[in-house]
Amino acid sequence: MSNQMGRVASLGECMLELVRRPDGTLTMGFGGDTLNTAVYLARLGVAVDYVTALGDDAHSDAMAAAWRAEGVGTGHLLRVPGRVPGLYMIETDPAGERRFLYWRDSAPARDLFMLPESPALIEALEGYDLLYLSGISLAIWGECGRDVLFPLLDRVRKRGGRVAFDTNWRPRLWPDKAVARRAFDEMLRHTDIALPGVPDLQGLYGDADAAAALARVRAAGVPEIVLKLETPGCIVSRGDTATEVPAERVGTVVDTTAAGDSFSAGYLAARLAGQDPAQAARAAHHLAALVIQHRGAIIPREAMAGLARLP
Repeated sequence: MSNQMGRVASLGECMLELVRRPDGTLTMGFGGDTLNTAVYLARLGVAVDYVTALGDDAHSDAMAAAWRAEGVGTGHLLRVPGRVPGLYMIETDPAGERRFLYWRDSAPARDLFMLPESPALIEALEGYDLLYLSGISLAIWGECGRDVLFPLLDRVRKRGGRVAFDTNWRPRLWPDKAVARRAFDEMLRHTDIALPGVPDLQGLYGDADAAAALARVRAAGVPEIVLKLETPGCIVSRGDTATEVPAERVGTVVDTTAAGDSFSAGYLAARLAGQDPAQAARAAHHLAALVIQHRGAIIPREAMAGLARLP
């Protein structure tokens, strides 16, 4: 994969985020796995658009403006009159454990492929060189959305584009494991670059270990796999070869939010720049190591000052 494959679309959902502080006050931000990846891709110099659906409210306006300020394209962002984005709240107990509460059932992102503007969006997506989505994306679109998605991915790949998929298994988003397994199985058959986590595949399929997880994704026919291990590191697999790439040692881990999202961005940006998979995995580990040393999903831009814009 070279820097000739420069047009990337990251598809999914970004939600409003409420965080309860120790004094009981709430602060508002926003977050979403594929949005985090899009921001880090943009910071690394990749031409990336974020593709989702928002409402026509002031919060949706602010989210879109923030994405544009980061260099993320919003030209294919759909806006739904009378709707508002999904919302989640983070509460932390005295032991430091976080609990998430969600209000997302009527979020417009769920209807991305079912809106009046969707046919034009789908046609535009066929022209991208790389589509990136996650297991969360796959879940929120439901059966009807996935029935549109998979033929779209077929057309993208037939034209020479590629599809990257990060598993991000979230049980609460699925009606049951059987539905999720069918969707993941089909998604993997449409994937060129898989970024699964061993805990994801163990949770969904019951795979015994990393070897079983890797064998499962290989059996689906995915040509390039970056398997994220439970211990810091990953296994990069292409064809019959597999190489373990250890993660960087980090002295103090502050917040692991977006560790996987930034890892995906670092890997894809490096591959788009022409680096081989092992080199790309090292670049991904380096970015993730920076991210987990800062609080929040999107770290200050100056913290990335030493990273080259890759493509």
